[in-house]
Amino acid sequence: MIQAIQLILALSFLVLIHELGHFTFARIFHVRVEKFYMFFNPRFSLLRLKKYEGKWHVKFFAKNEDPEWDAHPENTEWGIGWLPFGGYCAIAGMVDETHSTEDLASEPQEWEFRSKPAWQRLLIILGGILVNFLGALAIFSMLLWQYGKDTLPLRNVTTGLYYSEIMLNEGFEQQDRILTIDGVEPQTLSDVVQSIIIEGKRDVVVLRGADTVALTMSEDLGTRYLAQQNAFDKSEREKHRADKNYQKRRFVLVSEWIPAVVDSVIPGNAAYNAGILKGDSIVAVNGVPTPCNVLMTEELQRHPCDSVAIDFYRAGELQTARLFIGDQGTIGVAIKWNIFEFAHKDYSFLESIPAGIQYGWDILAMYVKQFRLVFTKEGAQSLGGFGAIGSMFPAYWSWYAFWHMTGFLSIILAFMNFLPIPALDGGYILFLLVEIITRRKPSDKFLEKANEIGFWLLLALLIFANGNDILKWFF
Repeated sequence: MIQAIQLILALSFLVLIHELGHFTFARIFHVRVEKFYMFFNPRFSLLRLKKYEGKWHVKFFAKNEDPEWDAHPENTEWGIGWLPFGGYCAIAGMVDETHSTEDLASEPQEWEFRSKPAWQRLLIILGGILVNFLGALAIFSMLLWQYGKDTLPLRNVTTGLYYSEIMLNEGFEQQDRILTIDGVEPQTLSDVVQSIIIEGKRDVVVLRGADTVALTMSEDLGTRYLAQQNAFDKSEREKHRADKNYQKRRFVLVSEWIPAVVDSVIPGNAAYNAGILKGDSIVAVNGVPTPCNVLMTEELQRHPCDSVAIDFYRAGELQTARLFIGDQGTIGVAIKWNIFEFAHKDYSFLESIPAGIQYGWDILAMYVKQFRLVFTKEGAQSLGGFGAIGSMFPAYWSWYAFWHMTGFLSIILAFMNFLPIPALDGGYILFLLVEIITRRKPSDKFLEKANEIGFWLLLALLIFANGNDILKWFF
């Protein structure tokens, strides 16, 4: 429920500022905006507001047709629809989802979109994308100003890294320390994933003990990673359906190698009842060595509702305890993870602005590079709709997490709207650029047909993405 609330609030905010971008530029160039709606409103609206004759008029659960209101087209109608899929800004004289060529049968008026120069129409269309992108930069800047930035430099992870099976098959060995990727030293763990998986960089040099070893990644590593992640997610969903209390995990490609040293024990749980104490170092589960936290977690997950033997060191002495770990595959301990030196940087208000801009650009660049994987079979299977987006929010309330995710989604919304697909802002931008270059304006009928095609393409994509969510839930 908390994830759903965060998703609805974030998308509502992003749609609102996106449409306000169109609205603002339309009003700057004296173009009428007939309606401004949060959510869509087929046949009726939850709320309608309009100011005319010197006062505001308000209606709840009202039909969209109203002769008295329609007699004042020069004033914008504000409202909230009942279909929670975005929103719209109905600009006079523009062929879009709210107007057809039949609505534009009369001669163009000076207050209509179609009567304005191409460069003004271009700015009106760009307004939504621009506001979403600038809004994301503002969000990131304010987060840096308020919270600062914590990073774990990779060079501080002196224990090395944990590698999943797919990485081991590429030649890595557990606890290898990555020195360079294509000749560049990665600064953080996220740099490693971005360079190898998203950007497809192949030449990796690692420190293995006292030796340096050169590795070459496979060309299809990115798609194989997606395939393995999809298989892992499917396995997790099957466990989740079989046991409603099962705590789903995320696929770990690479992470810090953290010894399983107990930081705290939850009273009443398996470890507590078996006498496990803070400071104990867990090294094996049922005789299987688990020298790091990820390996311990994976081994415990293989024995739900079972009795297992836990080997651990206490004050240098190896001991064994038998625990019944229950249906969650956990023993009720928190592992000491803050064994490395983190780097924290605070930002003044003025410092946060360029830092936030840089952070936003980095996210956009990463997403654009990652977008290439969408056009693979494995990438298409990974596409998700509202359910997948909602799962990206934490299951608890955190203002930092909420605004950070909102900023990230704002970047994605700006990028997706920039794609040259009819019915999206990018489609209008493409036609306007053609008009500016050729000095020939596409006919309204052509724009209407292009929008129809684009609408059905987007609807198909929406059904496919959300269909993936449904299939993943039931199968």
